[in-house]
Amino acid sequence: MSNFKKHHKLHSKLLISITLCITLTLLVSTTVYYFYYIRVEKEQAFEANHGSLTLRSKEVINMTSIAQSLAFQMYRSSTLSKLLYYPKPNVYDVTAAMTELNNYLNSMPYIESIYVYNPRSGTFYIASSRGQNGLFSKNELVDTDIIRVLDHYQDYKPFTPIPRTYPLLSASDSVAGAEQASTHIAAYTYLCYDAISSNEAMNSAVIVNVSASWMNKEMAESPASGGTAYILDDQSRLLSGATLTEEALNEKEQLWLHTRVKKQETGYFVEDFHGKRSLISYTSPDGLGWQYISVTPYESVIKMASVIRNAMLLIAAIIALAGFVASWLLSKMLYTPIGQIVIHMNSLESEKRNSMYTIRQNILQNIIRGIQLLPGGKEQERLRELGITFQFDKDYRLVLLRIDEYARWQNERGPDLLPYKFAIMNIASEICGQTYRVETVDMDEDSILLMLNILDPAEYTDPVLLETLLRQIREACFEYLKLSVSLTYSAITSQPDRLHLLYRQVQEASMHRFFRGHGCIINAQNTTDEDVQNTYVYPADKEKKMLDTLLSGHTEDAHSMLKDLLMQMEEYPFSTVKVAISRLIMSVNNAVRHMSERNGFAVESNPELPSPDRLETAVDLIEHYQLVFDHVRSSLADKRNTKQERLVRQVNERIEQAYADPDFCLNQIAEELDMSPIYVSRLYKQQTMSTIVDVIHQLRIRKACELLEQTDWSVADVAEQTGFASSSYFHRMFKRSLGVTPTDFRRSKANAQ
Repeated sequence: MSNFKKHHKLHSKLLISITLCITLTLLVSTTVYYFYYIRVEKEQAFEANHGSLTLRSKEVINMTSIAQSLAFQMYRSSTLSKLLYYPKPNVYDVTAAMTELNNYLNSMPYIESIYVYNPRSGTFYIASSRGQNGLFSKNELVDTDIIRVLDHYQDYKPFTPIPRTYPLLSASDSVAGAEQASTHIAAYTYLCYDAISSNEAMNSAVIVNVSASWMNKEMAESPASGGTAYILDDQSRLLSGATLTEEALNEKEQLWLHTRVKKQETGYFVEDFHGKRSLISYTSPDGLGWQYISVTPYESVIKMASVIRNAMLLIAAIIALAGFVASWLLSKMLYTPIGQIVIHMNSLESEKRNSMYTIRQNILQNIIRGIQLLPGGKEQERLRELGITFQFDKDYRLVLLRIDEYARWQNERGPDLLPYKFAIMNIASEICGQTYRVETVDMDEDSILLMLNILDPAEYTDPVLLETLLRQIREACFEYLKLSVSLTYSAITSQPDRLHLLYRQVQEASMHRFFRGHGCIINAQNTTDEDVQNTYVYPADKEKKMLDTLLSGHTEDAHSMLKDLLMQMEEYPFSTVKVAISRLIMSVNNAVRHMSERNGFAVESNPELPSPDRLETAVDLIEHYQLVFDHVRSSLADKRNTKQERLVRQVNERIEQAYADPDFCLNQIAEELDMSPIYVSRLYKQQTMSTIVDVIHQLRIRKACELLEQTDWSVADVAEQTGFASSSYFHRMFKRSLGVTPTDFRRSKANAQ
């Protein structure tokens, strides 16, 4: 009995010692891991914030190019030039110009309003989706801030967006509280002006206000929990990313903003902001001289680390308490047979083998997506136990396989599609296994990723060999599975920390399947050229020409132009032209709806297409619009015998007959038709989307081109024969329309022959 008690005390001491060691180990490891996780979480929060802020910087710069192109296009418009330079344009010119402004506004949803300012008359011509819309003098203008901008236009860099807010209502109409905020608009203002006179006085101006809510829809909230985005503009103002209002800063905040952020390279630090400890992430100055800043409460950044720390401390306390209480009781069980333990371990081992594939795939997916850090030391041994032998520190490249027409296959085969993906992974491993060390990862949806370790760099870095293997994979998938796959491969790297970036690169490059079609093989390096990305400019003039052609009823020509516009985007990265494709689709859909409403017919094929990232190929989009345009053409043909069409035909015939008469005008046509000039002008504009004056002018220019090319008449004779009152007026209008003088036009045609 005494011997039993002696052993019992020994066992109790052993258990107490073990309990104390476990508790101490947990406390020490918790402290170490706590500070390590804090650093990791700060890095992750910074990377997430930096990626979002950089993306928004590129969007602002791209929008600057679009706004600049739009302003130049408006300056070149003969209709709008009358508002810009004529002190008192007539009502027809004003009506036509305001219609054109509203067309720009309706075709570009991100534009809040457009101002055309004529300093000679002191008049603002405004097209706006909200607030003031029409003609206003300076005294009538609610947006008084724009007058300040115009008076001090030298203080702003050309075509740099000006973040600001302006009211929808006058001060007397506005209200307090929450309603006050709804009466103001946050916008990025792009100023284009003519001030080339000797006194540098402004001769005219075009102001484009881009909606801040549209521009900052992704930037308003930082990816980290509770984060807020800000803009440090080229005027050294810190603005809210959501409302564009200037933030009030104390002296300490002003100090770190100017010493640690302004004009500094990308980075982050922890500092107080508005009385709260925060993680400050910032970008380098972009092409506009702006920096984007994300402020994330420090508590939310280290929230998970704090939870882990508290949980570990609680576990340590529970272990210590339970160990002291149960040590005496558990000591009697030390010599209990361990058969049940062995059985249980065998059961766990069996379950581990059964779930090995799932665990292996989940770990690889997390590593590739950057959710889990790359393994090292004992973690590397754990990967080997799971059968993962891929060497992340050796030369490797990634290949992304995407199943073509995935939505159709998913609808047809449903759950049976998963075995097909396993079959594709086996085919790829079999074909590439003799050349590379292969790891296949199911990336969900339609994607499978091949990770290829290059065994002999001198022999297997040739892209020709790789593309040969990829073609074999594609052909085998089609032969045995009847599936088409598109493949995208990356460059070679030996840097483990570039794995996540490399995956994002091939993922984005694979979107180029939109242009190259199903079954394509894409080199990711050829689709991510930053220089090409930065030089892309949206072809607004070609879009307008295509829409005008469609609205005039020439659907075949419009379809051809649409196809050309899409295919001209192929040489640029898909992320760059994604917004352009969305804008083009939206513009065409709006034009088709406008034609259907105007002519009273319905489009049978639904023009509301999915977003571009869900469209697999441009061919699908082009074929869809072929059906839509064919229906529009047939519907328009049924309308040709209506009264309106006959009237348009009569007007066109009369223009063709009398265009050479300098006195020929709208009033003469209306008098011959016994109708009101306003009615004839409005009806003709509704049917053709062009004014009678523009049609007469275009016909005269076209006839003048024919005479200049086919005859040796003098410029004065050509002007007289085509209805221009004087040769100087003809010379000026010809150059405005075609960009060259009549003499240069004739000379260029003669040289071409």
